Amino acid sequence: MAVTPRRVGAENSATRALILDATEQLIRDEGYAAVSTRRVAAKAGLKPSLVHYYFTTTDDLLLAVSRHGAEHSDRMIEEALLSDDPIRALWAYLTDTSRIAIALEFMALANHRKAVRAHMAEHCEAMRQREVEIFTKLLGERLAGPDGVPPAGLSLVLAGIGRALVMEGGLGVTSGHDEARAFVEQWLDKLAPPLEKSAELAEALRQG
Repeated sequence: MAVTPRRVGAENSATRALILDATEQLIRDEGYAAVSTRRVAAKAGLKPSLVHYYFTTTDDLLLAVSRHGAEHSDRMIEEALLSDDPIRALWAYLTDTSRIAIALEFMALANHRKAVRAHMAEHCEAMRQREVEIFTKLLGERLAGPDGVPPAGLSLVLAGIGRALVMEGGLGVTSGHDEARAFVEQWLDKLAPPLEKSAELAEALRQG
C-alpha cells in the first residue's frame, strides 16, 4: 500500500511548493537533519505556523519532499527514455554528478525514516518496470545475445554502476571511475549502436 503524507493545505498551492523547495535547499545545504519547522519557515520567509498548516509533522514534510524529488526524477527519466538514444540518455542521467548532494541525503533519510524508505522503494520498482518496457521494445532479442542481459538486469546494472559513481564521487573517490565508465559505454556500443533504431521505432516508443 502506498504511503500518503498527511497534509491540510492544497497540493497545488504555491505556498506549499515554496515550502518544499525551501526544504530541499536546506537538505542540500545542511543535510536532512537540519530540517525543522522553524528552519524551513525561515528559509522560505514564512511563519512556522504556515508550514504546520501544510505539513502536520516533520515526517510529513520529509515524505512530501521525497515525493517531490521523485516526480522531478520521473520527468527527467521519461525524457531520457523517449529521446532518440534512450539508453545513453538514461546512462547520462544516472551518472549526473550534480545530483550527488541530494542523492546522499535522501539515502541517509531513507535509512532513518520508514515512510520515506517505503516510498523510495516503491518509486524505484515503478521506474524499473518502465525501463524494462522501453528496453524490451528497443533491443528485443539482442537482450538475450552474448552481449545482452535481461531488461530488468540491464536497468539494475546501469543504475547500480551509475549510483556507485555518483556516491563515491561525492566522497572524493575516483579510482576506477574512468575505467568503469569506458567499460559500460563500450558494452552499450555493442548492445545498441548509437542512434540505430528507426524513426518508426522511435514513434512507437513515444506512443507506448
